[in-house]
Formats: sequence, structure tokens, C-alpha cells
Amino acid sequence: MNRIESVRTISVSSNAYLPVRLFSFVFLCVLCVFSGKPSATFAEDYPSKPIRIIVPYPPGGFNDTLARTLGQKLTDKWKQPVIVDNRPGGGGTIGTSLAAKSAPDGYTLLIVSFAFAVNPALYASLPYDTDKDFAPIVLAASTPNLLVANPELPVKSVKELIALARSKPGNLNYASAGNGSSNHLSMELFKSLTGIDIVHVPYKGSAPAVTDLIGGHIDLMFDNVPNVLQQVKAGKLRALAVSSKERSPFIEGLPTVAESGVPGFDVSVWFGVVAPAGTPQPAIAKLNAELNSILKLAEVKQAFNNQGVQPAGGTPGAFSSFLAAQRAKWAKVVKDSGTKAE
Repeated sequence: MNRIESVRTISVSSNAYLPVRLFSFVFLCVLCVFSGKPSATFAEDYPSKPIRIIVPYPPGGFNDTLARTLGQKLTDKWKQPVIVDNRPGGGGTIGTSLAAKSAPDGYTLLIVSFAFAVNPALYASLPYDTDKDFAPIVLAASTPNLLVANPELPVKSVKELIALARSKPGNLNYASAGNGSSNHLSMELFKSLTGIDIVHVPYKGSAPAVTDLIGGHIDLMFDNVPNVLQQVKAGKLRALAVSSKERSPFIEGLPTVAESGVPGFDVSVWFGVVAPAGTPQPAIAKLNAELNSILKLAEVKQAFNNQGVQPAGGTPGAFSSFLAAQRAKWAKVVKDSGTKAE
């Protein structure tokens, strides 16, 4: 082969690869576009249509209050309607399942609370995967439980309660809003740490349980601050301690369970916001930033405090770690107590 023929051969060979090179160039251009510009555009345009917040409980409780408070503030800021969609039932699993199956586009959010972390241990199977089907956005608020007793029960402190329960094993009873509820598991944790025997009487909700506690049919219970604060102030119930690690600003002078002789006891009822897994990161980031801003508003803090609840806040990563710790903590309590879903 002479020199001219050699060059001609190489030229023909190179032309054969032009389609491959052209495809590679176009592919790289497309990759660059989809990895950059659309994300920025999504963040700028989001939200461009109504947002739905699913509440897996009936209207009236703090889960619902939280959704409506955040929803109104988001509407005011973003000029897009926020629809609160109450889907109660199944201990929160019905609404949670609906959210898990919703499009991960940033337009469906879910209010989660204590039961969200407990249900994986409480139910033999769930129609969703708590770990894999959701993207945490923010821890929104928390409130402790109060350990309250009927005023006729001859105890005025946690130490006196423990002493009475030990002297009469199985004679005292406590109410809850149902198996796996925060007030049920708070008492089961209390029992395991103190070694006392108190009989569980489950109710279908907190309101009838508190009514029977006031009426003297029940001896004591743990319940959320908003549910019993007014009865304590009115003298209808006696508060013995607060369940959280720190004292509550809502009842000055009331000690924690931990400092009352039960070291390690720490229970808070919390509320947060998640989205379906796969929701675009720009939407998660924008929601987190805006919700944190809302939770810092003076009027929001006051509205929450009026119900005995404190705003929280933080990053999606911090909320993810918090959820993992809560699932591990309550899985052990559920297992040790032999609790089953109702």
C-alpha cells in the first residue's frame, strides 16, 4: 500500500465512526441539560399548581391543626392553593399508604407523628415501607405527655406512685387512647423501667379515657399536654410529672419523670412532614426552607403554645436520623411489652 492509499484508508475508516461520535456528542449535550437546567427551572417554577397535604387522622387534632396552619402560610407565600385531605383510619396507615402511592412530584405531602415510627413494629405487615417509601422534609413540632392521676389517688409524686404500685401489684390501672398510642407506650416504658405492674385499659381515643379518669373509673394515664392541660389547671386532674427530657414551659415547676426517680425516661410526642420517596430534591429543599421560616413566625409559635405544643424545625437529614432513632426505640418497647395492633 502506498502513502496516498494509506491516508485514504484512514480517512474512510474515520468517517465510519462519525455516527458514533455524533451520537456521543448529542448524548453528552442531553445529559448536561438534564443534570443542570431543568433542576434549576423546577426549583424556580415550583409550585405551579395546588399542593395536597394528607392528614391520616380526623379533623380536630393537632395533626390537622398543623396541616392547616402550614397550608395557609404556604398559600399566602406561594399563591397556590394547599388542600388538606383528611384520610383517617387504621391507626394512620390508610392515609399514609395513600401518600406512599402518590406521585413523587412535590405536590403531595403527608403529616406524620408518633404512630408513623411505631406502626412498623406494631403491625405484622403494612401497605408501605416506612424506610423506603418516604422522603423526610422537616420535624415540625413536639409536645410532652403529662403523667396525670385522679385527685383521689393517694399519690402526689412519681416516687409515691411507684411505692403504691409496688405495694399493690396489679391493683392500679391506667388508660390509653388505644394499643400502640403514645400514652400507652409511655406507660409501658415507665413500667419496664420501674418494674411495677399496672393494668392497661385501652379506649377508642383520648377524650373518653380522660373523661373516665376524671370520673374516678381510671387511676392514671400519660396524655398529650393539649389534651389534659386545662383539666390540670382546673384541679380535675393531678399532674405528677412531664414525660420529656426537659421540663415543660407550660406547667412551671412540674418535674420530669426522669428527675423524679426514673432515669432514662424520655418521651415526646412529635409531628413532622414527609413526601413520597423520589420527590425531586429541589422541591424538598424549597419546602424545608419555607416550612422552617413558617415555624419561626411569632403568630405560629403562639398558636402552637396555646395548645401546649412547641415548634421544632431543622434539616431533612436531621429529621431522617430522628425517625430512625424513634423506630428503634419504640420497636423495643413494643416487643418487650408484647403489644399488638388492635
